[in-house]
Amino acid sequence: MWRWLTHNHQTLTGVGAMLVGVAALFVAWDQGRVMRAQQHGAVVPVLQIDGFIQSTPEARNIGLRIVNHGVGPAMIERVVLVRDGVEVSDFTGLIELLPAGFDRSWSSINGRALAPGGEVEPVTFSWSRGDLDDNGLNDLLDEWSHWGVVACYCSVFDRCWQSTSDNEDRLPVRQCEAGDRFDVFERFGSADRPDPQDTPQDDTN
Repeated sequence: MWRWLTHNHQTLTGVGAMLVGVAALFVAWDQGRVMRAQQHGAVVPVLQIDGFIQSTPEARNIGLRIVNHGVGPAMIERVVLVRDGVEVSDFTGLIELLPAGFDRSWSSINGRALAPGGEVEPVTFSWSRGDLDDNGLNDLLDEWSHWGVVACYCSVFDRCWQSTSDNEDRLPVRQCEAGDRFDVFERFGSADRPDPQDTPQDDTN
């Protein structure tokens, strides 16, 4: 054995160099894996979706609020409105049951980048206190409890999740499904836009 070793030291040197190279390659791969995990972990968004109600002596407001409690921006790709777990295209069913005399505000969500700590209120319904008494409010909250929102969003590294307004699920997904060009809240707000046929025309030639 000793004689073989003394006559094949170049072979042994090559084998040793190969083992060192393999070990260095593994260390580099492992360090890269850890670094990628750290990078991803440093920019993970976490969306929380909550309904809210505000009462003042003058008014009552009910609406939806989305907050990013994560450490990275949330790239919101798709928002779906549901009633009793079934997707619906607009708020028509809810509006038909709302007490009269409400004002509304809205904000589009699809395609929005929500910074860490940022929040947005996609929809708010408002009544003067006299137009919505306690009984009307209770009826409204009963109906409101049937409605919900499902939001799909991604990190800047294209890792994606799905959150719901009941905040029971935050599920990782491969990617967000393509949504409509206008989200449900933008469609809701479009009702506030004047009809082009109602816009006065300039007859000056």
